[in-house]
Amino acid sequence: MTPVPQDGSDGGKHARDRIRRANETGRKTLKHDLDRALAGISGILVTPYDADGEVAPQKLAPIVDRVLGAGVHMPVVNGNTGEFYALTTDEACTMVREVAGLVGDRAPLLAGVGRGIRDACRLAKVSAEAGASALMIHQPPDPFVAPRGVIDYVRAVSDAADGLPIMLYLRNDAIGTKAIAELCGLPGVKGVKWATPNPMKLAEAMAACDPSITWVGGLAEVWAPPFYAVGARGFTSGLINVWPERSVAIHAALDGGDYDTAGRLIREMRAFEDIRAEELNGTNVTGVKAALQALGMDCGPTRPPSAWPLTTAQQDRLHAFLKSNRLV
Repeated sequence: MTPVPQDGSDGGKHARDRIRRANETGRKTLKHDLDRALAGISGILVTPYDADGEVAPQKLAPIVDRVLGAGVHMPVVNGNTGEFYALTTDEACTMVREVAGLVGDRAPLLAGVGRGIRDACRLAKVSAEAGASALMIHQPPDPFVAPRGVIDYVRAVSDAADGLPIMLYLRNDAIGTKAIAELCGLPGVKGVKWATPNPMKLAEAMAACDPSITWVGGLAEVWAPPFYAVGARGFTSGLINVWPERSVAIHAALDGGDYDTAGRLIREMRAFEDIRAEELNGTNVTGVKAALQALGMDCGPTRPPSAWPLTTAQQDRLHAFLKSNRLV
């Protein structure tokens, strides 16, 4: 437990309050083995909408139950499969509060935060208050991003959440290994979601950073084997919304070093990921939500600029995938 300053100044009171909240966060996190969860499956939940286009988080209840029942290690709210950039900050706050309630104490919850610094800090604070176990900080999409500015950004978000553990979401390795190492050296950084298709850069970054950092494959099941081959562990998944049992089986095979079985299991679900990768990845969430509709768990359409609906050809391929794997 962190010692509490005893001075009576306003600064001392602020420090005591901050440490108290950090200790409370620590107790929540200790309910689960966060390192184990990071090395498992980070399951990115969709964001459901109602008939009026408003967020409808309660529609996730059966999906969350199935995901956790299948053994997915850590659900993720406000990720890209959750259409994070299509949501207002108010909507993202609603989603993390409601999903935290749906998950309860059954698993650690990873909460995505990002966008402008004030929005990111507000969402980080709300996520901590809602009971999230850790934050996933989206890499800032601003067109003018300095590597040292990203360090300031992560520090500010961490402070807003009173030191909640952090997974960095890295979609662009052009910031360089030195900057990545500096980010990983910040207090509270526990893992990196590596979402760039460059295993050799990943290996270089891993060698430059503290070995306690967990490097997670951030390009779903298809890219998990090459990332595992250079030392990453765990992967993110949108498939879990539709077929969590397959994701768990792939993870088990990779963790056991059985690349042949993992490869076979991935080949059998590859058609789904191919649909999601079309139109410059603009059907990424479309494919998931269309599949959920087919399974009787309608979570509404996607919001522009995502594509909606699937084309007839894409829908036919999706139906064939679902039927061939006995999902419908």
